[in-house]
Amino acid sequence: MKFHIFLLALLLSAGCKKGGNSGGGSGGGGPRTPVWDPNALRGVWVTTTASTALDSRENIKTMVTNCKAAGINNIFVVVYNNARTIYPSTVMQNLIGIRQLERFTGRDPLQECIDEAKAQGLKVHAWFEYGFASSFSANGGPIVAAKPHWAAKTVTGALVVKNGFDWLNPIHPEVQQFMIDLFKEVVQNYPQLDGVQGDDRLSAMPNTGGYDSYTVSLYQSENGGANPPGNATDAGWLHWRSKKLNAFLKRLRNEVKTLRPSIMFTISPSPHPFGYNEYLQDWPTWVDSSYVDAILPQCYRYDIGAYNTVLEQQKSFYRNPSVPLYPGVLVKSGSTIQPDVLMTQFIQSNRRNGFKGESFFFYEGLKDKLSWFTGQYPFIY
Repeated sequence: MKFHIFLLALLLSAGCKKGGNSGGGSGGGGPRTPVWDPNALRGVWVTTTASTALDSRENIKTMVTNCKAAGINNIFVVVYNNARTIYPSTVMQNLIGIRQLERFTGRDPLQECIDEAKAQGLKVHAWFEYGFASSFSANGGPIVAAKPHWAAKTVTGALVVKNGFDWLNPIHPEVQQFMIDLFKEVVQNYPQLDGVQGDDRLSAMPNTGGYDSYTVSLYQSENGGANPPGNATDAGWLHWRSKKLNAFLKRLRNEVKTLRPSIMFTISPSPHPFGYNEYLQDWPTWVDSSYVDAILPQCYRYDIGAYNTVLEQQKSFYRNPSVPLYPGVLVKSGSTIQPDVLMTQFIQSNRRNGFKGESFFFYEGLKDKLSWFTGQYPFIY
């Protein structure tokens, strides 16, 4: 009799476990149901660099299909980098005489992404990857060549370059208007677009910038004729410049929302306080003031200890729950692809800290790890 009771217990136990996984799934052996919040953002960034995802309509369809299978509901498509747009742009044509990234001539990959994503129920955001960086290792590139007075300058008068990126001066009103015009162009020309996004280069500038003639004159006019501190990391000088960038971001949001109040306006900044100290990015103020509809800090790390540290650090600065925070998770960088166990730990850490969604950098990593995204990701809670 005891043997039969023991056998029955084993069978019941096996039935309960079948289909279960980390807090998700339906009992009784039926199809498992994802445990994620259906309203939470689950995003991925799609690049032109190290990727052919946008190189044909067929590639775009495959990309969207993979994202759908992986549980992604928001796609952040790069639309602007290295002085080029992926879509035909009147703003860029008027500025540098080049309407579109040459490899996309005759196509509109942004519209193709929108069409394919809408067919599968996914949202599309226009991601302005380079923001106020004009070019990469090109001495300012065609934008600075066309508008030399737009260049950000160091205390020695040199072009601001950080990590290979050449920078425009985001405090200059003409530079600000250029960026506003780019954002407004996509909002006006793509009525089915769901969102627009800046990142660690918008609204931002390396702390070595601000020594151009325009910014120096503006600082003098607001500080009794005094010159800006020669020490680029002086606390007051950091604060003065970051306030100018905050004011720009507020204006950018307002102009975009005036055109289309329903469009989602998001930023994916560097983690705080690194982003503030190095790039003048004050995302806690943006969130506190509701300048953004969501914030996606780039919590890009290669081990769980470092990830937990940066995630908990971001959480400590997050004070306005009406603006969702979705951590940015690194899947792939160069030839490095995060292992499955680490990806699972990243998402578990997000949930443990109360963050119900995330966005992944970048699509090529998602494609490489599609089995993890379809097999593990939906059931981590």
